[in-house]
Amino acid sequence: MTMPVMEPALDAALLRDWARAIDEGPFSSLCWGERIAFGNPDSLTLLGAVSAWTQRVRLVTTVIVPQLHDPVMLAKALATGDLLSNGRLTVGIGVGGRHEDYNAVGADPKTQTMRGMAERVAVMKRVWAGEKITESVLPVGPSPVQAGGPPLHVGTIGPKTVRSAAAWADGMAGTTLDLDVAKQNELFDVARTSWAEASKPAPHLATSFWFAFGSPDDARAQVHRHLRRYMNWIPAEFVDAMAPTTGWAGTERELVTVLRQFAEIGTDEVHLIPTSSDIDQLRRAADAVAAL
Repeated sequence: MTMPVMEPALDAALLRDWARAIDEGPFSSLCWGERIAFGNPDSLTLLGAVSAWTQRVRLVTTVIVPQLHDPVMLAKALATGDLLSNGRLTVGIGVGGRHEDYNAVGADPKTQTMRGMAERVAVMKRVWAGEKITESVLPVGPSPVQAGGPPLHVGTIGPKTVRSAAAWADGMAGTTLDLDVAKQNELFDVARTSWAEASKPAPHLATSFWFAFGSPDDARAQVHRHLRRYMNWIPAEFVDAMAPTTGWAGTERELVTVLRQFAEIGTDEVHLIPTSSDIDQLRRAADAVAAL
């Protein structure tokens, strides 16, 4: 379950209530995404909070863009999150899709490549291994609880990116706009093959989609409102055109059917993305997941 970090009018109490309800529910992970030029909470600050608010679920960043951060400081922050959560952190990372976020922090958009990301991942792994990367007296700490650092999942929807990530990633955290299970399985097959060719264990396979509960019209309208807000870098007419077929809207029973379809192709996790901060949406999703 994803935190409603891209919704308006957030406060500490609402975020805490969501985190604790996710931890108490049937969900395997608590997820949240990163944007810079937007009203969402800072991802690394939130990592500290959800580490304290939860005890059971894994904590998954979906996704952090390492090119927007100094890699040493990012490694230190994530190792701290792994320490505070007692080894429950999984780091989803990607190149990001918005130049405005790069510009907001003075990052070079030319680094918005898989090579640029892989170079920063290499630095982070050196930090987590306890290597001195400068002539400092001591290496950069703390040491992560998970040996070698938290698992890394590449956030992508493209086969080329999946293949290039096999060298350093432990899995993938994709997304599906139209819930095309067959198309998602094709991408999973690329990951399975790429990891095998790299002589690595089978990858963790995750995807995600937006959801809304309610009557057909109300639930679909909720998804549409969310997309209009979240996809504010895309012309509104394009968002309006894609909204009727993007994400999922319906009843608990219908969601169970969709989740089972993804399970049948070997999906390890589906990261559900709320389109409202109404905690009743979370509770309804918990009821559906508990029925699986």
